[in-house]
Amino acid sequence: METTRNFVQLRGTAAGEPVTSHENHGSRFCRFPLTVQRLSGQTDTLWVIATPDQLRRLEPLTGRRLAVEGQLRSFNNKSGRGSRLVISVFAQLLQSTEETEDQNRIALRGVICKPPVLRRTPLGRCISDMMLAVNRRYGRADYLPCIAWGQVAMITGNMAVGEVLSLEGRVQSRVYTKVVEGCAQERTAFEVSVMHLVEDECF
Repeated sequence: METTRNFVQLRGTAAGEPVTSHENHGSRFCRFPLTVQRLSGQTDTLWVIATPDQLRRLEPLTGRRLAVEGQLRSFNNKSGRGSRLVISVFAQLLQSTEETEDQNRIALRGVICKPPVLRRTPLGRCISDMMLAVNRRYGRADYLPCIAWGQVAMITGNMAVGEVLSLEGRVQSRVYTKVVEGCAQERTAFEVSVMHLVEDECF
């Protein structure tokens, strides 16, 4: 059985034009927002990282229906501005699509790297917050926040650091308010909403 898995499938609508994200080993990468609607009607706005070559044939991007396959990546923001952990989807395949139904699926297999936090809502529903470390090549790893509910929360909330967790779910965005030096700032957090725990290969 493989020790690591990180695979994302998205289908949604580009909500803006690409801007420069970063450079790595002489290669430039851009990012753009992709909106993906849930079955509930709520919309997640996710950042997608792609190369200029991938994007060139798709511009103008805004409003275009896109299919994305890739990996969920994390970046430690040390600038002091915005979220400390930046989460985005690294596109390995990016193309236009005529499909009108949105899609948001992720499969992860990694290691619990912080003690999970098990809590309850005011109505008594269980929630588990955990951090999953998913190895990349060249000794790097992505640290991905995950949240589970109900029975899945009860299982994951009692897991120990170092245990292997294999799951499938969706990538979601969540807006929250943080007070910085007396000023309220609206920020967006990204996390994996765990739908199922899995043992076998998925996708």
